[in-house]
Amino acid sequence: MDKVVHFEIPAESTPRAKKFYEDVFGWKIKEVPDMEYTLLYTSEVDGDMMPKEKGAINGGMMKKSASVKHPVITISVENLDESSQKIKKAGGKIVSEKMKVGDMGWASYFKDTEGNVIGMWQNA
Repeated sequence: MDKVVHFEIPAESTPRAKKFYEDVFGWKIKEVPDMEYTLLYTSEVDGDMMPKEKGAINGGMMKKSASVKHPVITISVENLDESSQKIKKAGGKIVSEKMKVGDMGWASYFKDTEGNVIGMWQNA
C-alpha cells in the first residue's frame, strides 16, 4: 500500500507564506539551494531527514503555478512510470511528467478522477 509522505503548499508570495506558517505553527523552514523550493518541517527529523514522530509528515512550499494552485498531498510509490500508467488507465491524467529532484528521487503530479491534483514521489 502506497502512503502519503509529504505535502506542498503553493503560495503567491512565498516570503509572506513562510512567515505565516513559521509564526502561527512554529514550523522550521529551510530554503533548498539552487531550487525555488522551501522545506517545511512540522516535526523533528532523524539523520535521514525523516520525521521522528510516527505518523508525522513534513512538506514543502513553492510558487503557485498553473498546474498547482492548491495544497497537494504526495504519495510515495515504488515506480513512477508504472503508477502513471495505472492512473491513466483508471481515468486520471498526468499533470507534470516525471522530474528528477536532485539526487533524492523523482516527482510527478497527476489529477484524479475528481480533478484533485496529487503528487507522486519515487525515492532514488
